[in-house]
Amino acid sequence: MKHELNIWVVGGDLRQAKLAQLLAEDGHTVHTYALGPPQADIPGLAAESTLARADMADCVVLPLTISNGAGLLNAPLASSAYPLAPILDQFSPHSFLCGGRVDEESAELARRRGLAIHDYFAREELAVANAVPTAEGAVQLAMEHLPITIHGSKVLVIGFGRVGRLTAQRFQALGASVSVAVRKYGQLAWAQAMGFGGEHLAQLEGWLCGYDLIVNTVPARVLGREALEDVKPDCLILDLASKPGGVDLAAAGELGLTVVWALSLPGKVAPVTAGAAIRNTIYNMLREIGM
Repeated sequence: MKHELNIWVVGGDLRQAKLAQLLAEDGHTVHTYALGPPQADIPGLAAESTLARADMADCVVLPLTISNGAGLLNAPLASSAYPLAPILDQFSPHSFLCGGRVDEESAELARRRGLAIHDYFAREELAVANAVPTAEGAVQLAMEHLPITIHGSKVLVIGFGRVGRLTAQRFQALGASVSVAVRKYGQLAWAQAMGFGGEHLAQLEGWLCGYDLIVNTVPARVLGREALEDVKPDCLILDLASKPGGVDLAAAGELGLTVVWALSLPGKVAPVTAGAAIRNTIYNMLREIGM
């Protein structure tokens, strides 16, 4: 990888703000756009009001996620809305363009302009790194919302992927009795081998009433009204899944249940760690293409 790159960080939340800072500290020339003022006064880091020089970039980093819908750039730290299409008009096909959770609409807008957006969130190293602050954030939310200690509580974690596995381990380490619910029998065997109770998702009916905390990590509807009717009133439900989530929020509200849909936890609870994970992943991607 070249020692010094011209990098544009366009849009995003605190993760991208910290990413820009870390890239500048590494000696790169970093321009930010639609990201608010710089978080720190660092040589080589500048907030830009236009994209006039963005076509000279070696690398352009778009947010995670790229769009917040309706064709707009995901830019929660910016003071106004930014349509994505005219932003893409300013980039060169010679720049390495990357973003997180690349949706089809954004990808198509890029293709029409001869651009390709490389998805850094699809990389395994970033998915694993992001699972750590997500699991820790789940513990923080549980401590904030539960009227009891985690120690001695009964916890159900739905899903046993990267986030589910680390989340189950964190709660078990704090003294909770943890069970895991999955669809695949292989994952069920792994969960049991690691000391967790095991439930099959298809056989949860009648068992949800015993839990103090239910943590969902599956981005598909797994807790509908019928399942939620089994949940005891003082049980806390944390949904860590990305959109569309795994909980019927309307039914939960009608049943008086407390549900916290915790989207983008890494950026909220550990933006520096999350920004560093994105930086390291982008460096890996650039090395692979010989930049």
